[in-house]
Amino acid sequence: MPDSSISKFFEKSRKERLDVIKNFANLSEDEIKSLELPDGGVTFDKADKMVENAFGTFSLPLGVATNFKINNKDYLVPMVIEEPSVIAAASKAAKLARPKGGFNVEADESYSIGQIQVLGADIDNAVSKIKENTQEILELANSKSNTLSKMGKGAKEITCKKLDTDFEPMLIVELLIDVGDAMGANVTNTMCEGVAPLIEKLTGGKTLLRILSNYSTRRMVKATAIFDKESVGGEEVVENMIHAYQFAKHDVYRAVTHNKGIMNGIIAVANATGQDSRAIEAAANAYASRSGQYRSLSEWTKDSDGNLVGTLEIPLSVGIVGG
Repeated sequence: MPDSSISKFFEKSRKERLDVIKNFANLSEDEIKSLELPDGGVTFDKADKMVENAFGTFSLPLGVATNFKINNKDYLVPMVIEEPSVIAAASKAAKLARPKGGFNVEADESYSIGQIQVLGADIDNAVSKIKENTQEILELANSKSNTLSKMGKGAKEITCKKLDTDFEPMLIVELLIDVGDAMGANVTNTMCEGVAPLIEKLTGGKTLLRILSNYSTRRMVKATAIFDKESVGGEEVVENMIHAYQFAKHDVYRAVTHNKGIMNGIIAVANATGQDSRAIEAAANAYASRSGQYRSLSEWTKDSDGNLVGTLEIPLSVGIVGG
């Protein structure tokens, strides 16, 4: 089994680092060559097709964090970031976590939330109609994605909520969609658009927005690690870490900077793996405010042996396939 605990990786040459990565991940020669491209694989021709008014490309460093053991499996973690010390800090934290088993991670299934905004309806009657015709709506939604349907995934639930706004009350119909290994934005939007005419017919209202929510609270991820108290510097360091966390928990000015540090690592991995980093950032900040006050995303405590225990729980919408 590959071991991500690699001594003095930072002292190796680029070729030596790539050789380690190749052997660790069993990469092909073509895959290694793609990591050696001077433009990162984004030529101007590609960039010109991706965005409007392109005139060049912009490069950032691509590195790898070592020492990670996650759910008893070793990983080299790719990170794209311009800020020094982030990759080193991640590697150091992972090294400190290894003696107690590394990181234990739990993740929900990948349920995406799509929202259809309904205006001008008798809301109570509209909710009843939606509930009575839930199966028809789900079948119509799933007809918009043969791929998810064949996999036994797709739209699974429908919920309704009333919003009292500054203008007029409105009904929000939400589709809960199992998107599997995809981030799911495209298929969620397609399903919302697809069921909107039926919802208008059932409710007698007008649908306005029909779109994914990036607040992915049905895609929660929780990571926990235990750090041996002697490895981190003793009981005083453990206590200081907890005091620092309490500062971030109860003061918004500290919490913003505290969470910025957390997102340094998360967004670096998101960028390296082609995720929607803006969606991840927005969802994390919304989750940090869920109590009504912006707080720390992480939690630091100590166990019965005095070891430092870190926990991080956030909504995380990511994918490894398109859709």
